[in-house]
Amino acid sequence: MYDEDKFDQESDELFEHHRIQVDAGQQALRIDKFLFERISNTTRNKIQGAIKMGFVLVNDQRIKSNYKVRANDVVVVSLPEPPRETEIVPENIPLDILYEDDHLLVVNKPAGMVVHPAYQNWSGTLVNALAYHFARLPELPSNEGRPGLVHRIDKDTSGLLVIAKSEEAMTGLAKQFFDHSIERTYWALVWGELKDKSGTIRVNIGRSPKDRKLTIAFPGGDMGRHAITHYKTLKELRYVSLIKCNLETGRTHQIRAHMKYIGHPLFGDATYGGDRILRGTRFSKYKSFVENCFKIMPRQALHAKSLGFIHPISEKQMNFECGLPEDFVEVLAKWENYVHYT
Repeated sequence: MYDEDKFDQESDELFEHHRIQVDAGQQALRIDKFLFERISNTTRNKIQGAIKMGFVLVNDQRIKSNYKVRANDVVVVSLPEPPRETEIVPENIPLDILYEDDHLLVVNKPAGMVVHPAYQNWSGTLVNALAYHFARLPELPSNEGRPGLVHRIDKDTSGLLVIAKSEEAMTGLAKQFFDHSIERTYWALVWGELKDKSGTIRVNIGRSPKDRKLTIAFPGGDMGRHAITHYKTLKELRYVSLIKCNLETGRTHQIRAHMKYIGHPLFGDATYGGDRILRGTRFSKYKSFVENCFKIMPRQALHAKSLGFIHPISEKQMNFECGLPEDFVEVLAKWENYVHYT
């Protein structure tokens, strides 16, 4: 039912897999035993793990494994990956392809595009577009329905993705991601000016036990997963800063969670509190200026700007870079103008 190691990519939500209305004549029965009897291809241990992680709700409330279901209870099981859905509907969606050969391609994903079909997003995704433009893309084991994908970025993060077109390329690229040898640089606009203009954040991160949509820091302990982000300030703009981040690991929401942890959430990041004014004056003119920036870029200010890897077939070093999207450019220009004239 649940394997934490599978969910080390970026994902914003849980997906409902099972909704069970308990029979009116049901006698009191432990929830783990009840689900074990109702859900095929699982184990008691996996069910107990899902309950512990908050993936099982009864009447919209978290429970423990020893909870006993009662007549008319509503049991909902939600997981970080969508229900298994392998049929991909090809859609004629334009792709911004920076590079392509017989084995791979590099695309510039726009903000707002979901990478692969999932609950409530079965169409309009990058994978739907890939299925239209390319036949028989390979899939990683246990990753059915996501042809060509070896990594992901959030829906509202723009920038570079490498896509595998052959089995050999998929195997080689997947190994490089596993070994953390892929070079990935992101540009982000964050709240505040960082005391240390460059540095490294080495803090475990993992899903919040209180809100599964959030990734939080677990400093000084064994919880969470090892995560390393290197950052450097590129430009200080009084109340915000433009920074670049290099990922040594690639955990879910790593940059967003790490920057939140050090007190500098990404500008416009609603999930991590960056969609409200965190620095600056109380003047109404400033408030209107910031709110206008939020309207121009109603998302987290994060862009996957460069990508470097060894070509899995030719073994040549491949490096790619793409400019900031229009909304990012416009908001950055507005902040530069604000600093210059106030």
